[in-house]
Amino acid sequence: MKKAYQRLMEYSLIATPSNEANESCPSSLCQLDLARKLVAEMHGIGISDASVDKHGYVYGTIPANVECKNVIGFIAHMDVISEVPCENPVFRIFENYNGESLVLNEEKMITMSPEEYPSMKKYVGKTLLTTDGTTILGADDKAGVAEIMTMAEYLISNPEIKHGTIKIGFTPDEEIGRGADLFDVEGFGADFAYTVDGAAFGEVDYETFNAFSAKVIVNGISIHPGSAKNKMINAIDAA
Repeated sequence: MKKAYQRLMEYSLIATPSNEANESCPSSLCQLDLARKLVAEMHGIGISDASVDKHGYVYGTIPANVECKNVIGFIAHMDVISEVPCENPVFRIFENYNGESLVLNEEKMITMSPEEYPSMKKYVGKTLLTTDGTTILGADDKAGVAEIMTMAEYLISNPEIKHGTIKIGFTPDEEIGRGADLFDVEGFGADFAYTVDGAAFGEVDYETFNAFSAKVIVNGISIHPGSAKNKMINAIDAA
């Protein structure tokens, strides 16, 4: 049985940056590559109804093995940010982390230090997975995808663990604010669902801020400097 970090590395090898400039869904076809891989993997571990729709949303069900009124869902997103390279990551695994700075890339002198990232101190003694610092790892949110997939395989392989119906959903385009736009809430059919994406170990967030955005265009008046006095209007000043 694969471990979650092994799945994370597999998924991170498939570059899936979303594209804010493209209005289609998914905004980048590469997200469908990961979606199709996940569907095939879900079929392989016994999720027979796993499917991906034309917009790149992946759905699947782990049937209940005990009578339970409520259906619970787990959701994660497949895309990553486009502002930082994500292609061909080189992985670094640090076992039994000692709490000191990590050298990710000796040639480029890229390091991670607890002084810069104090949260590293929380993971002394743990195994850490990073890249060599030249690309993102893609753990946001392929770590969530990997955790859900590992959970699914474990539950299916261990039927003595009793559970109700579990729904799984993987979405595109979360990083550009569109991940929930075409999510089939009714078809998903969960009474309650958790997004597995970030936060501290063991922490559950039950509310968040409104992340809507707005685009504002301010037009100034551009005039040749030779005749601009009292006529030119700087758009930044106006804004």
